[in-house]
Amino acid sequence: MAILGGAKVSDKIEVIENLLREVDRLLIGGAMASRFSSPKALPVGKSLVEDDKIDAARTILERVKTKTQFALPVDHLVTDRIDGSGSDEVLRVGDAAIGDRMGVDIGPETIGQLTSGSPMRRPLSGTVQWVSSRSTPFARGTNAVARAVAALTGTTIIGGGDSISAVKKAGMADRITHISTGGGASLEFLGGRTLPGVAALTDRS
Repeated sequence: MAILGGAKVSDKIEVIENLLREVDRLLIGGAMASRFSSPKALPVGKSLVEDDKIDAARTILERVKTKTQFALPVDHLVTDRIDGSGSDEVLRVGDAAIGDRMGVDIGPETIGQLTSGSPMRRPLSGTVQWVSSRSTPFARGTNAVARAVAALTGTTIIGGGDSISAVKKAGMADRITHISTGGGASLEFLGGRTLPGVAALTDRS
């Protein structure tokens, strides 16, 4: 299972396309989840949506209909100021009441699904990879994911500054199998690229 978060989908399109061939479950969170609402014509307010990636997001949504279990947030926290100084409200994803605000974090219902009844909580004995590269004042969802990943069985791997910070603050770092400080390198590896350092380690010639 893979969990992807962060702001931009542009640096994760290659990762998502590669993971669809490799994982059983793919969970998308963070601000990048808005990219997958836009192809469905759902209101996203001023959430960052890369217009040139909408077609790519639509293609991914078509592919996951018959393959990997693909989960998106059902509710989210919206705000009018990304620095945390504005007013916040929890809305269902797609609610037009978002207006000119932006989605910045998963909401309480989505967080609740991390502990009961979601693809993430079904019996798992394989590998979980979590990559989240965005740091904002809105960290409740990130912290919830950190606790949920730490509670899973199997091999757990995280990469990216935000996710590393979350597991450390939650006191869960010692329950993670491997913590990678190279978020960018993790994305390249998950995207199917060859990392020179890894290639050198496995070169027996």
